[in-house]
Amino acid sequence: MEGRMQGKAPLSDSNRRIMDADAPPRRVYQAWKGSNIFFLGGRLIFGPDVRSLLLTVCLIVIPVILFAAVISGQLAHEYHNQIGGWVASVAIIFTAYIIVLLLLTSGRDPGIIPRNAHPPEPEDVGESSNLSEWPGGQHGSTGLPLTKDVLVNGVLVKVKYCHTCMLYRPPRCSHCSICNNCVERFDHHCPWVGQCIGKRNYRFFFMFVSSTTLLCVYVFAFCWVDLRIIMDTHRCKLGRAIMKSPVSGILILYTFIAVWFVGGLTSFHLYLISTNQTTYENFRYRYDRKTNPHNRGLVQNFIEILCSRIPSSRNNFRAKVKEDSATFTSSLGMGRAISPPKMSVDLEMGMKRQTVAMEELEDLHSQIGSAMGLERCGTEPPHIVGRKGCSEIATDIEAFAEEFGLEQRFTERKKIEQRTSHNP
Repeated sequence: MEGRMQGKAPLSDSNRRIMDADAPPRRVYQAWKGSNIFFLGGRLIFGPDVRSLLLTVCLIVIPVILFAAVISGQLAHEYHNQIGGWVASVAIIFTAYIIVLLLLTSGRDPGIIPRNAHPPEPEDVGESSNLSEWPGGQHGSTGLPLTKDVLVNGVLVKVKYCHTCMLYRPPRCSHCSICNNCVERFDHHCPWVGQCIGKRNYRFFFMFVSSTTLLCVYVFAFCWVDLRIIMDTHRCKLGRAIMKSPVSGILILYTFIAVWFVGGLTSFHLYLISTNQTTYENFRYRYDRKTNPHNRGLVQNFIEILCSRIPSSRNNFRAKVKEDSATFTSSLGMGRAISPPKMSVDLEMGMKRQTVAMEELEDLHSQIGSAMGLERCGTEPPHIVGRKGCSEIATDIEAFAEEFGLEQRFTERKKIEQRTSHNP
């Protein structure tokens, strides 16, 4: 077979794409259209700003290391090893717990809604669509209305069409411009964790923020205890005690600033949970009790957000991408497109056998002959740039026939057509 192929012209780019089906099948995370970054073969998904996660880890771990190494040692010395080890152990275990919450927040699917391959059909939109927001009541480029109405707990809510994901976003869903995904119950994109905060990781995010607040208070309190012991032992004032234990002074200042940030964030999200709002909704819509259709009361809101079952991901990032057919288009001199021969490629089983029916090759060749005529390829206008000539297309088809062992039947077919053209 190699000897027969050496005398022929190489396959064109469009035909080579069909041959690429021999390559190992790609997985979903490898063909992902969002801006996410994957690790461990698609098992972990992060946002494009995942590097900020390292900064967050350092801001948590380094102060705790100083606290466990210096402050707990001083407390052990002052209390004769009674509480020093206990104080350090609690801080280290609590920090490990916070890091786990951080990874659960940033390394999992936040609730990404899979995008459609094609826009929905206009008849599938339904009568609830609303054209009022389009200028003149016209449709967009897709022929679909910008919004449609959905009933949520007896309240009519408008949902928008996402042109990027080609779908109508469910209620409380929004498209994150950073990750380039539609996220269910979108709260915000947090640069400190490098991930969107949505329906599937909001609980872990809240636990992370509130736990970090408690850790700051813990370190802050025991640093003050250390300074107080120094002041009582040496009978000195606060400034003198800080000079004797500068690490305590630094950690007190650091945790005081940090607790305003994470503590304020914890208080804000407690308010959001109690009213069943998201950060996006709070800044965008300014719900009150009468207009928020999701507010179910204080207790039910906390149960829904913090105690309900987390839904499974809608995406299987490790699944193999299924391609039922390879598309290839050849343009003739008149700009006419030809349908490609179908291929049966079993990517899921890893089979590399490609079945191309001879009838489909003959049909493809007949389309070329009827459009231009194989004997008239030399008359193609030279000013058409970037389009293939018929001779090149015919050469590609011959190469396909040889590749799949159909050269003899293809040659016979070509000779019959040539005799017919010379003897009308």
